[in-house]
Amino acid sequence: MNQATLHQLKVFEAAARHSSFTRAAEELFLTQPTVSMQIKQLTKSVGLPLFEQVGKRLYLTEAGRELSVTCRQIFETIAQFEMKVADLKGLKQGQLRLAVITTAKYFIPRLLGRFCQLYPGIDISLQVTNHEGILERMASNMDDLYVMSQVPENTDVTFEPFLENPLVVFAPINHPLSQEKNIPIQRLADEPFIMREPGSGTRRATQSLFDEHGVKVKVKLELGSNEAIKQAIVGGLGISVLSRHTLLTDALEFSILDVQHFPIPRHWYMVYPSGKQLSIVARAYYEYLLEAAKEIVTRDTAITSAMVGKIQE
Repeated sequence: MNQATLHQLKVFEAAARHSSFTRAAEELFLTQPTVSMQIKQLTKSVGLPLFEQVGKRLYLTEAGRELSVTCRQIFETIAQFEMKVADLKGLKQGQLRLAVITTAKYFIPRLLGRFCQLYPGIDISLQVTNHEGILERMASNMDDLYVMSQVPENTDVTFEPFLENPLVVFAPINHPLSQEKNIPIQRLADEPFIMREPGSGTRRATQSLFDEHGVKVKVKLELGSNEAIKQAIVGGLGISVLSRHTLLTDALEFSILDVQHFPIPRHWYMVYPSGKQLSIVARAYYEYLLEAAKEIVTRDTAITSAMVGKIQE
């Protein structure tokens, strides 16, 4: 590969990531013939095919998959160097690649906005996905940091809790139980219940608590997103257990029931593969998030205090 250039590797990486020469050309503001020519020259330099086309789909060959991994390592090393030089100059600039679990979308974007104001030279790439998607991205080392509500098992990672993520019982604003205090958990068995889908971390934690106390709820609906569950609650279809953070945008439509053994204590974690050296930018965000979480705790405590056991006038 003595004749391969960084430009060719950049073109290849984009084509490999999109599985498309056309989309790579759009991303890099090149023509498709230019992309094809660069890939052809790189293939000649490697001496092995990098792509194969089956029907209308483009796939990486074994050599292509190896080169794709190598490209990510090369570009990450270059980015690290550029950020180090910027840091030596007294600047904070570069790129932060962040992947977060779906529920974290309720507060992470706000914190990113403030972070960008502090460091306008930093570009942010934010991916929002489910637990399985986070694990896949982590296995491919695609991001700098991961925000999760459950530390992955059987995976060598470094993690630190930075914010409480309590699970609470959501009900419509006018639900009869919203007027009561210290509700026995067994009373939930009389209510139509809306559950997250099987495999959800929220569902596992909720079911574990119910099993511990011998509570069998009547599951009326199973839904795969917090937003869908919230709409079902507002529609009077039942009550549910969700992260308190999902309440931040529409608190006036819900009450939090004061049920025994709730909230279920959980945490948000910052996670990254063990052995990974955080970039200067990632380290700056890591430290920023630890400090910013203190303000979220203060605000959420005030919201919860106002809503638990709300008495209708």
